[in-house]
Amino acid sequence: MKLRPVVGVALAAALVRWAVSLHDYSGLATPPRFGDYEAQRHWMEITVSLPPSEWYRNSSRNDLGYWGLDYPPLSGYQSWLCGKFVQHFEPKAVELRASRGYESPFSKFLLRQTVLAADALVALPAALAAAVVFGGGSNGRRLQLLVALLFSPATVLIDHGHFQYNCIGLGLAMGAAAAQAVGHDVLCSVLFSLSLNHKQMGLYYAPAFFAYLFGRCLQQRTPGGKVCAVARLGVVVALTFGLVWAPWLRAPGAAWLDVLRRVFPTQRGLYEDYVANWWCTSSRLIKWTRLLSQARLLQLCSTATLAAAAPAMAMQLLRPSPRGFLLCLAASATAFFLFSYQVHEKSILLPLLPLSMLFGAEDPQLLCWINVIATFSMAPLLQKDRLGLAAIGTVAACVAAVQIAQIATAKTDAPRQHRGGTPLLSGRRIQQRLIQLSFLGCVVLLVAFVTLPPPQHLPFLYDALIVTWSFLHIAALFAYVYILMLQEFHNAGKAKQP
Repeated sequence: MKLRPVVGVALAAALVRWAVSLHDYSGLATPPRFGDYEAQRHWMEITVSLPPSEWYRNSSRNDLGYWGLDYPPLSGYQSWLCGKFVQHFEPKAVELRASRGYESPFSKFLLRQTVLAADALVALPAALAAAVVFGGGSNGRRLQLLVALLFSPATVLIDHGHFQYNCIGLGLAMGAAAAQAVGHDVLCSVLFSLSLNHKQMGLYYAPAFFAYLFGRCLQQRTPGGKVCAVARLGVVVALTFGLVWAPWLRAPGAAWLDVLRRVFPTQRGLYEDYVANWWCTSSRLIKWTRLLSQARLLQLCSTATLAAAAPAMAMQLLRPSPRGFLLCLAASATAFFLFSYQVHEKSILLPLLPLSMLFGAEDPQLLCWINVIATFSMAPLLQKDRLGLAAIGTVAACVAAVQIAQIATAKTDAPRQHRGGTPLLSGRRIQQRLIQLSFLGCVVLLVAFVTLPPPQHLPFLYDALIVTWSFLHIAALFAYVYILMLQEFHNAGKAKQP
């Protein structure tokens, strides 16, 4: 890709992020627990004030009942680094026990800068690598894919509005995907292991990475070659995890168990708030939490998730391919979002990433629709955070950037046939009609959500309607991904025939 347009896209994306960062954040001025902004600030407070062996352990100095650290160690290291930065300029913002609920304007500015820096240092290079690898040989298509990855409104809103650091975990996973596509399996294993160690939600991608990498190992010509390939990747993963977890593995008293208990808090419930997955949507008719115990629900969710992801895994085990891997990533992440246990509305970011890598250069119209639905599915959360205006602005920026990139690509590249499309959704009128109908439903629900008070006996009516409408779209998209996977699997089989 040429340097000038890449710089222009990066600067425009940074401007959108900066504009969103001027808005409110999760839990602003809402004691006693505030919100995700306070959680991130509190983790900085804990990590700069206590040794790693105490980060995940309840004590008089670390009350786990108040936003206890519940992300893996790499996230703790990130909190420590960001905390040191904040501490240098405003020590009161991370003072142990005395900084609870600290919300000065300057501390907000400092914390916002840490997310912008993380985005620039991790997500931007990963997006560049993914654009080069998955954009094909065309500079225009690569630029188009870069735009799709950097202008994702849902990701920008959650990280730079709501306030999180998903750009790190998603960036590492994106870099891992790019590495495997060019045959760097060791680098892929390291980057994905780091992604898992930043946020446990990286498990949404684990079936796809496992299936593809194991499938690659099975392609070795000899049994010894197969065993050596598997062993090499196993050693790489073990060493990466060992280095990240070293402070807790060395600490007395099985401190690593404290980390595991915090990272996988199964007692927190089936889902959080209103999320556009199967369990939340169907709970209006089936009271899952009344019918089944927590242990049974956990088993049911695990079984349903693995069953939904298993066909995609099987196809990659048998016939691994770079495009098939992206489809498997999308299928696996969507299966986890729809059926797994303890899903957040923000988890939509996980399937959104591989979908953007798939359709960013192939089908811009479909990509814009996916981004709108992903953002729409979080409407109750965004409304609570007072990010409605920011949501409209980021969606508009995404659509405009994608359209501009598409026009620029059309001028510089020869027309190409849509890869991997199906008669169902491949630039036909039916796609446009369905998207128009979808948008109309979103607009009607949003207008009612904002202007019409719900009935007193149904105070969360609009929240339920929004997640139900979103669930129908995400489920349909899940089915479409599987249609594309079957096509790719069939094409990969034909390519192997003499």
